[in-house]
Amino acid sequence: MKKVVIAVSAIVVLIAVIIWSIGAYLYVDDLRGCGQAPTTFDACRSADAIVAVSGGDTLARADEAIKLYRNGWARYIVFSGAAADKSGPSNAQVMKRHAIASGVPATAILIETMSETTEENAMNTTQILDQHHISSVILVTSVYHQRRATLEFHKSAPKIFVRSHPVESDRQWQGSGWWLTPTGWNLAIQELGKIIVSTRN
Repeated sequence: MKKVVIAVSAIVVLIAVIIWSIGAYLYVDDLRGCGQAPTTFDACRSADAIVAVSGGDTLARADEAIKLYRNGWARYIVFSGAAADKSGPSNAQVMKRHAIASGVPATAILIETMSETTEENAMNTTQILDQHHISSVILVTSVYHQRRATLEFHKSAPKIFVRSHPVESDRQWQGSGWWLTPTGWNLAIQELGKIIVSTRN
């Protein structure tokens, strides 16, 4: 009986370590130690732009970018993403409309409407950043997607200073409780696989 208890305990600990490791790896937040508004400290300085890529819970990502903008983190917001439904507006256009309805001036918003993958988000957004002489950004996406998005932007924009800041919780990812749902596990495993493929290219 004692051996069974020890074995079960070991399995529980192993599962807990796996869950923690996956969550810790996917979670990237360069603003974690900062307050709501930027400061003069290097890690917490404002950026030229906030970049929000669509996908998953797109409006949650837009809302996080809007919150950062309102708190003075950047002069511009860049929304990136093609249309989920080709007969309708692009995700970037939907995000822009949402931001304007939330009080963000249209003049402060740039959009990239062609990207259908994270790699394309990075490549196409980089062109817009270069055109507007933007040298520093805060990248916003969902927690599970943040690591891969950051890697892609570093590859496409090596001269641009990229800091990451994820949406803590959205309709698909329940924060630290992500592992309690099949959707959470599915997203985590998919992202890990895509990261492996991306790093090999």
